[in-house]
Amino acid sequence: MATGESEEYRKLTVKIAKVLDDVRTSHATHIRKLKELAVLRSSSPVEFRAAFCAALTPLFDFQRRTASSERIIKFTSVFACSCGGKDDSGDEFLENFLNFLIAAAAASNKTARFRACQIISEIIMRLPDDAEVSNELWDEVIECMKLRASDKVPAVRTFAVRSLARFANDSENSDILELLLEKLPLEQNGDVRKVIVLSLPPSSATLSLIIDCTLDVSESVRKAAYCVLASKFPLQSLSIKLRTSILQRGLADRSASVAKECFRMLKDEWLDKCCNGDPIELLKFLDVETYESIGEIVISTLLKAGLVTLQDGQTIRKFFTANDDLAEAGQNNYSIELMDAEVALFWRMVCKHLDMEAHKKGSEAAMTMGTESAVYAEEASDNNDLLDRILPASVSEYVELVNAHIAAGPNYRFVSRQLLLLGARLDFSDASNRKVASEFVQSLLHKALDHELDENGHEVVIGDGFNLGGERNWASAVAELAKKVHAATGEFEEVVLTVVEELARPCRERTADWKQWLHCLALVGLLLENTTSFRHMQGRAIDPAEILHSLLLPGAKHANLDVQRASVRCLGLFGLSERKPSENLVKQLRCSFVKGPSTVTVMASKALLDLAVWHGPEEMDKAMNCELSSHLHDLKISPIPVDFCNESEDLDIKLLDLFYAGLEHEWGDLGEVDESQSIQDILGEGLAKILLLSNKFPLEASTHHLLLAKLIKLYFITEYEEFQRLKQCLSVFFEHYPSLSVNHKKCLSKAFIPVMRSLWPGIDGNSTGSNMVVSNMRKRAVQASHFMLQMMQAPLLVKEATKLDGIENENVVETDPSLDFESGEEGLAVRIAVEVVSFQAKKTAAEKTYIAALCRILVLLHFGVSEQGVIKLMRTILSRVSVSVAAEKDLKELRHMAERLKSIDRHPDEKLSPEQTTLILEKLGVELNMDVDELTEMPPTPAPQSTRARQLRTPATKSTRARRVRGRARNVEESSSEDEVSPTSVVPVTPAVINSRSQRASKTAALSKMTAKTTIRIDEYDDSEGEEEEAGSEDVTSSDDSDPCD
Repeated sequence: MATGESEEYRKLTVKIAKVLDDVRTSHATHIRKLKELAVLRSSSPVEFRAAFCAALTPLFDFQRRTASSERIIKFTSVFACSCGGKDDSGDEFLENFLNFLIAAAAASNKTARFRACQIISEIIMRLPDDAEVSNELWDEVIECMKLRASDKVPAVRTFAVRSLARFANDSENSDILELLLEKLPLEQNGDVRKVIVLSLPPSSATLSLIIDCTLDVSESVRKAAYCVLASKFPLQSLSIKLRTSILQRGLADRSASVAKECFRMLKDEWLDKCCNGDPIELLKFLDVETYESIGEIVISTLLKAGLVTLQDGQTIRKFFTANDDLAEAGQNNYSIELMDAEVALFWRMVCKHLDMEAHKKGSEAAMTMGTESAVYAEEASDNNDLLDRILPASVSEYVELVNAHIAAGPNYRFVSRQLLLLGARLDFSDASNRKVASEFVQSLLHKALDHELDENGHEVVIGDGFNLGGERNWASAVAELAKKVHAATGEFEEVVLTVVEELARPCRERTADWKQWLHCLALVGLLLENTTSFRHMQGRAIDPAEILHSLLLPGAKHANLDVQRASVRCLGLFGLSERKPSENLVKQLRCSFVKGPSTVTVMASKALLDLAVWHGPEEMDKAMNCELSSHLHDLKISPIPVDFCNESEDLDIKLLDLFYAGLEHEWGDLGEVDESQSIQDILGEGLAKILLLSNKFPLEASTHHLLLAKLIKLYFITEYEEFQRLKQCLSVFFEHYPSLSVNHKKCLSKAFIPVMRSLWPGIDGNSTGSNMVVSNMRKRAVQASHFMLQMMQAPLLVKEATKLDGIENENVVETDPSLDFESGEEGLAVRIAVEVVSFQAKKTAAEKTYIAALCRILVLLHFGVSEQGVIKLMRTILSRVSVSVAAEKDLKELRHMAERLKSIDRHPDEKLSPEQTTLILEKLGVELNMDVDELTEMPPTPAPQSTRARQLRTPATKSTRARRVRGRARNVEESSSEDEVSPTSVVPVTPAVINSRSQRASKTAALSKMTAKTTIRIDEYDDSEGEEEEAGSEDVTSSDDSDPCD
């Protein structure tokens, strides 16, 4: 009987396996095979469940995700979710099958877990709502999938999260949503993050995380984020700031597929569904007055996609309404209807697009021939005709339209600016049109700055105070229109200078108030920003020299701070147009930087930095026409004595010293004149620009490494964490700086030791504190050292042209810094080694940890085979470096380094002459006193240890040895310097020395064992940094109180 049942079970299993084998080839057979399996299930439900699982088991050992396996998975999940009829046992089969899958999901085999979670996710996603499954079973499935969501295999986590997605909307399963929100920021795999994003339900809790995923490093995650935003979050549910952020990121994404997904969301969901295809209505959801650039991107994208269709009669001319009453009064026979901000921006972008397309098609028509040229010419003509129908009928109407919006008050300031920019699309070739437009430009230039009364009754200017109209965008719009109207060479400068001369009269006569000063300086700034050369300003109503001496220099000394700030800004613009900076200009800017109030100091620092980048720091110093001193000394970062905001301060230092002093100065509240930028931010960014362009300023290269050291220190010191803007700028700077030039590598190599000395506690008088503070300071310094090492090892970029023997060679590629050891890792290794041996035999606790940190960087450096002289020198210095190191593991690394150097030394027996040594050290700018014996002897291995002491040593228990080692460690630290050379170190020992000290061999061997054991034990006490903090842990806060040791 049992044999018969077994035979029937085997046949049923074979039938099911045959069905599964058939469905893996094509989807076409699935419906027919589902019916066959349903019949088999109805005939013998109990045997079918076991046979089905047995037939499916081989799939759980198949790891590859092929098309055939995916068809089987889909077929299996569809069958599990299907019910054959009223008497069918599909629900019972589903419950048993889910129990089987739950057991497989907990298997130790990763493929079995993966297939089980995959099938469960397919079943859950396909299961109808009326399926009868017990709540207990669903709880088991959910708990199993929550556990698998933390699986170590990404594919398992992916399908586990997909299985939980259907339950995330259920309020009873809030723990699932919490789990997904917790996993998303921590997940490392992009595919899993993508599934989590797609599984999140729409809510205020999930919105911020989904928007953050639009900046994800994975392209698929970013695309999924925009898909979720489009399908689950209507436009009205998002704030204006979120809408603009989403569009700004998505439409400008570096991935074409992500940008396409964002555009699909913009078109299908936002434009068509929410705005009925009206782009102006869409702009109303974006607040274009605040986010103008986003509105421009949106309209430009829609225009390029051909989604903007202009209806008949939809032009700017419709805002001119006929009015018979005005005609009877002798005025124009029309009134002007005021535009909304969205309408003005829309028409400006439409006209700009038509104008660009007309020029593009016209150029293509000129470059082609025949029918193709005729087609392009026809398209250009159509665009021009459409543009003419949209724009006002005449320049006079355009001027009246703009004046009407200007007269409407500040609420229409944005619309007025859009209309000013629209004027660039008009034709001013006709003399009458140009005359009308010129009069309009004159009125704009003569329009004074708006002002109001504050709560104390004082007049205050509206806007920034130094741009025409109070804002940079307005000034740019006026300048663009003026240059369009006065397009002839020098005509724009002549018109503006005529107005400037008129406004400057009361300023030169000292009868103008501060508002007249600001208006005049705003026009001067407008001119200097838009002129190309002083040649166009010569011979006009007022020449550049008169502007400098009668307006800018007196304005910088005006009693009103806004006038001072505007004058200093114009001085900076004036200096950019000069061939060489003038003495009076540079002196005034330096004076304003040092002695001026905070707002003036910020403007002066920007001007000085711009001029230093443009002309060079040395040209700026030459302009002073006096001897300037420098307090930037090699290998030392010392404070520069500059008393800022002191009226009697003498400016006798170089410009780079002045910038350095500004970084060192504690500005306090004075440095926070801008919410987003401080004085340190400005100086740091400016110095970074100077260092990037250091090849253009070779005369100042001797101090560039100290400036670089200061920037690195600023980047790592925690006290400057509030300057996030500066840190962001420096992160980009450090990424590119070392790869641009060999000189940058050399500068970085020279800056390494000053940075380490300035960051390490207890060195060069650096402040210390508690053990925790000292430990954090050391970790920060170690982090900085590895950061500089990484920059040193960064490859150089390809140089476009290199001169060899005076001949330009465009094909030379500069990629190997080892060609010059000064800029390579070899030079840095020598500098570190010289720094280590510069310390005395008796070292403080801070010095010992400092030396250990340097040695750990030293052993990571590589040497080029071509630098044989540096290799020999390094082998010699390395013996003295080993004397300064106490930790056994550091000694081991140094021995390995010595072996590596010996292996690449082509002539290891040849010694480096004193002349060669001196030459190498002079090139690196370091000093090292070396004896003749040190140059001629280099022992390959440590001095031999006596075996007699080891044989006579009595056995001891582990605890006894530990106590003995701890006691000896303290005794060794308190010992004098009678035996300065550790016998375990690699030191130069001549035969004569060995013979003269043969009587002390036993003592040396004993001290060797004690020192080795002590060092190992000390390292065990400090695993975090591997330093000897156990040796005088009570003294780590002060280098003066620490116990001296060898």
